Amino acid sequence: MSVTLDGQKIFDEEELKVEPGSVRQDSLERAVPGLDGLLSIDLGKRSRKIKQRGVLRARSQSQMNHRITAISAFINGNTYKLVISGDREFDNLRMDTFRVTDERTSGNGVVIDYEIVYTQLLV
Repeated sequence: MSVTLDGQKIFDEEELKVEPGSVRQDSLERAVPGLDGLLSIDLGKRSRKIKQRGVLRARSQSQMNHRITAISAFINGNTYKLVISGDREFDNLRMDTFRVTDERTSGNGVVIDYEIVYTQLLV
């Protein structure tokens, strides 16, 4: 499985899970004088949240810090494209959070579990 964010292979494919949330439908409701009830205006589809969970490995703590810094640099308000194995694509993603959920050492170095939350702005 190949995973890229804007064409960059910054994630390990091991234990990767991507969970797209539901698309929100937005509306505007207003009271109108002389009208019994409310006027409801459909504003169409809005954003949705997408969660990515996985594992990152590095040979040393300094290499892991470098990987975390490279991923965290995507938290800048710009939008990106996440491609998983060439067949699943998510366009217009803004990375909102990158969180390390567990860190441990293994025989080969440092391992972290992480969670990323994206907002897909245009669905």
